[in-house]
Amino acid sequence: MNGKIFLAVGAVFGFLAVASGAFGAHALKSRLVEAGHLETWQTGVDYMMWHALALVFLGFIRKVTDNEHIRRFEFSGWCWVVGIPLFSGSLFGLSLGGPGWLGPVTPIGGLFFLCGWGNMAVLAARWR
Repeated sequence: MNGKIFLAVGAVFGFLAVASGAFGAHALKSRLVEAGHLETWQTGVDYMMWHALALVFLGFIRKVTDNEHIRRFEFSGWCWVVGIPLFSGSLFGLSLGGPGWLGPVTPIGGLFFLCGWGNMAVLAARWR
């Protein structure tokens, strides 16, 4: 892979983060405030955007270099690709009154985020 997929997926998640933020701040604001879930919605937006930016960065770096070491960072990208819908998606669902089983999904998404960042930290420490 040359990074194109991470650039594209990161851009899509970035788009969705902006759209979700606007939707929550305008169309859903009164409903979210009334239910006490505006902060939960915003957390989902924030984590989606941060990880979308990380994917774009990873995709760009991967696209401009074919260094074998950089390829090992792809695991981080895939962790974030899985983590975003699990973490942010479950928070969005819970904010809108979704089923209770979504609650345990959020930390699973968080674990994927942590695995991605942990992988990146280990690889960076080993980089020569």
